[in-house]
Amino acid sequence: MKREDNLWNKLKSGKPFFIAEAGVNHLGSIKIGEELIRKAAAAGANAIKFQSYKAKNLCTKNAPRFWDWEGEIDKDGTQFDSYSHLDSFGENEHRELKRLCDHYQIEFMSTPFDNEAADYLDKIGIRAYKIASCDLTNHPLLEHVASKGKIVMLSTGAGALEEIREAVNIVRKNTSKIVVMHCNLKYPTEDNEINLRMINNLKEEFPEYVIGLSDHTMNVLTPAFAHALGANVIEKHYTIDKSLDKSSDHWLSVDPDEVEIIIQNLNLAESLLGLSKKKCTQSEERAKLYARRSIVTTTEIKKGTLFSDQNLACKRPGTGLSPILLKNILGKKASKDISEDAILQIEDID
Repeated sequence: MKREDNLWNKLKSGKPFFIAEAGVNHLGSIKIGEELIRKAAAAGANAIKFQSYKAKNLCTKNAPRFWDWEGEIDKDGTQFDSYSHLDSFGENEHRELKRLCDHYQIEFMSTPFDNEAADYLDKIGIRAYKIASCDLTNHPLLEHVASKGKIVMLSTGAGALEEIREAVNIVRKNTSKIVVMHCNLKYPTEDNEINLRMINNLKEEFPEYVIGLSDHTMNVLTPAFAHALGANVIEKHYTIDKSLDKSSDHWLSVDPDEVEIIIQNLNLAESLLGLSKKKCTQSEERAKLYARRSIVTTTEIKKGTLFSDQNLACKRPGTGLSPILLKNILGKKASKDISEDAILQIEDID
C-alpha cells in the first residue's frame, strides 16, 4: 500500500482527523518549528500543517491587507510587508520540518502558494497538499498541485458553490483523493458566522469525497460540532505561545493545551455519534429482555378457559410471549391449568 493510500484511508475512515495549522508561526526559526511539531504531537494532533510561499510570488507590493490585526511589524503596511517578514523558509527548511515530523510521528502537511513550493514539497515527500481558500479560483495552481497525484485538501472560504464545483472538477482530473473543507474566510470568524450547516450542503454536493472544516473561530467546541455534522478532517490555527510577535496569527490560534481539549471533544463527539443504523445494541440486550413486557395471567386459569382481557395483561419481564401477539391469543383456550401471575408460554395455548 502506498503511503498516500494509508493516509487517505485515515481521512476517509469517518473518524476525526485533527490538523494543527502552524502556518508560518515558526517565525523563520527551525527551533520554534520543532517546538510547534513536538507539542502538537504530544497534544494528540494527527498532523501539523505549514505554509510555503515567497511574498514576491504571492502578492503585489501594494496589495492592501484584508485583515486588521494588532501585532503587525509594519502597522500600516501592505500584504507584501506582512508576508515578506515570514517567507524565509525554502526547500531545505521544509525538508527539515518534514524530518522532524517523522521523528515526532506526526503527519507533515503544507499549503503551497505557488508552483515552486508545490514542486519542492513533492520532492521532500509530502502526502497531502492543502489549497487555501484564497486560491479556490486559482485554476493554474490547482492544476499544478493536482498533477502531483497526491491528496488535495480544498478550503472553500468565500466560495460560491459553482466555484467549488469548478475547483473540484479541475483537481479530480488528476486525483480522486479530495477533501472539501467548509471555511469562513474571516480571521477570526465569529461563532454566528461559521454556518456549520453548510457542511450538509457540501456532503450533498460531493458525496464521493471527504468533507472537512478549516476553522477560524476562537471556540474550542466548533470542531466537535462540525464533526457531528459530518466534517471528518478538522484544521485550526495553532501556536505554542499566543503572545509571540512578528506574526499576528498567534493571538487567534489555539495553543497545545487547547489542542488537547479540542481532541478530547472530537473523541467525545465520535463516541457519542456511534453507529449510523438504528438497531438494538449489545449494551441494551439486558434491558430489552427485562424492561419489555410479556403476556401474563392476572387470575388462575383452568384448562379450557377462554383467554380474555379479564385474565390476561402485559407486564414485565419480556421473557415470554410479546404483547404483539395478544390480539391473536384472545378467544383461544388454555391447554392446561395455569397459575395466577404466570408468564404465558406458547404451549399454554390450545
